[in-house]
Amino acid sequence: MGARCLRSQPLAGRVIYDAVIMRTIVELPESQVEALAELCARQNISRAEAIRRAVDALLTSQPRPGRDQAFGAWRGRGDSRRVVKALRDEWSR
Repeated sequence: MGARCLRSQPLAGRVIYDAVIMRTIVELPESQVEALAELCARQNISRAEAIRRAVDALLTSQPRPGRDQAFGAWRGRGDSRRVVKALRDEWSR
């Protein structure tokens, strides 16, 4: 089953928000199912909400590659202007 995309526009008196909703099947060992059920009961939330929160926590705890990781990537390779000029000179041959 694929993801559904909802638009944030009034539709027949209802507001539908931008979201992509995907259903998925997750296989968990019985010990995790029991622990999840206890957690959900304590927090009065659904299993789906608990899993969404767990996925959010995992995703926010992991570094995302971006400009900060690329900053200084050329360091130690010499003058980048000279390298770019040499590459451009090859194109004009």
